[in-house]
Amino acid sequence: MQDRVHLSSIVDRYGKLHLDDLTVCVLGSHSALEIMDGAKDEGLSTVVVCQKGRELPYKRFKRLADEVIVLDDFRDMLKADVQRRLLEMNSIVIPHRALTAYLGYDAVEHELTLPIFGNRSVLRIEDRQYERNQYYLLSRAGIRHPKVIKDAKDIDRPVMVKVQEAKRRLERAFFIASSYEDYLRKVEARIEKGIISKEDIANATIEEFVIGTYFNFNYFYSPLDEEVEFLGIERRLQTNIHDFIGIPARQQLEIMDELDIVVQNIEIGHMPASIRESMLEKVLELGDRFAEVVKQEYPPGMIGVFSLQSIVTSDLDVVVYDVSPRVPGNPILATTSPYTKYMYGEVFGVGRRIAMEIRRAVEMGRLHSILT
Repeated sequence: MQDRVHLSSIVDRYGKLHLDDLTVCVLGSHSALEIMDGAKDEGLSTVVVCQKGRELPYKRFKRLADEVIVLDDFRDMLKADVQRRLLEMNSIVIPHRALTAYLGYDAVEHELTLPIFGNRSVLRIEDRQYERNQYYLLSRAGIRHPKVIKDAKDIDRPVMVKVQEAKRRLERAFFIASSYEDYLRKVEARIEKGIISKEDIANATIEEFVIGTYFNFNYFYSPLDEEVEFLGIERRLQTNIHDFIGIPARQQLEIMDELDIVVQNIEIGHMPASIRESMLEKVLELGDRFAEVVKQEYPPGMIGVFSLQSIVTSDLDVVVYDVSPRVPGNPILATTSPYTKYMYGEVFGVGRRIAMEIRRAVEMGRLHSILT
């Protein structure tokens, strides 16, 4: 973990500043636009750190970024001169999936010398190879998750196989298998197409395939209020699933055979959703229970946004198959969530909710409660 005394001294200095002297800092990918949009709504300055060739959106939407820093590689954000420049801007880093994916968990924990909004030690729970990972926490919280099958030879039901892609190393390939023989056949087909590698199969995750409707439940834990807020729901658009599944099944099979298509489930977009009101108590309790367990296992616990990516079965049971312990990819909430309207009287997304918490922490003299 980055030297706590050093980081604490930085936060002490930030605490003596006015809100307009602080800068929200984000890596230029994933949810950067949403985060900066919320920051601007609350009057905060912003800086986005981009990789060369990927800066156009952040320059085109001129309202959002007060400064755009373009580097040869995302990992150059860790260089001493870049971090010094960001520190001079009194930057607060907002973590999203791209931050840990491009910099790595070790670097975020040990090399990033800037204060992070949230609990940086919790980010690693996304790594399914980590001992106290998300499924460990879900089990401790008494929240159902898909059964994990450790050996492919033990497949005795439909399973979802998740394995790192060969070319896009930050992404995972997904496929469904119904038996060990089916698993071997589909693995071989994907290796031949170069989608996955034989080496990565050893670290594949094999989980029970749960049939139901997919919902991503988004929450916010406020250390200032010591409570979990429910921000809203979104669903993912995936290629090459959407809108391929709208074609009749017989034609799907014909097309897949003729064009030699392999379904990959690549997340490409977002759409809003709501859930029937009688389910809300269960959804709210899930967020409360997860946040309580994280507080026990990773003090000081969750800080800010987290998402429980879930499946609701026909029995109205909720199965959580993935946890995002940081800003999830859900810009659609900023314009569609009725749940923030119910609580605050207006609709907004996770970016603004983060900025609201920073503003309140500054006003209350409690930046130490939300930064690590």
